Amino acid sequence: MLLVDTNVLVDVLQNDSQWADWSIGQLRAHAKIHRLVINPIIYSELSLTFSTVEALDRTIDKLGLSVLEVPRSALFLAGKAFLRYRRQGGTKGNVLSDFFIGAHAAVSGHEILTRDARRFAAYFPSVKLIAPEK
Repeated sequence: MLLVDTNVLVDVLQNDSQWADWSIGQLRAHAKIHRLVINPIIYSELSLTFSTVEALDRTIDKLGLSVLEVPRSALFLAGKAFLRYRRQGGTKGNVLSDFFIGAHAAVSGHEILTRDARRFAAYFPSVKLIAPEK
């Protein structure tokens, strides 16, 4: 399974002039070999661009995405990664969505399709990332 990060989906939905082509191409290519999934954190982030839950659900279905629950072990790992972030000088006061997404991928053995690999790579080095070349 391939966990699709919010930024990739927003690129497609908003037809981002810089990233839409890359994101669409990646989604199409990986849909042929992976089951594309999101989790409740990604769902929640996507909800910012929709006026109703029904509209969001229709779009998720149209994109061929499934929503997976986050295992408790991943929630625990996200907290531990956030604690490490804070101890290393991170300034955010709440656990960041990337920690939940990265921990979910790490615990479940999923790859992540993202445009922003920096935090995932730093805190979840075992997760395979599919990201644009630097």
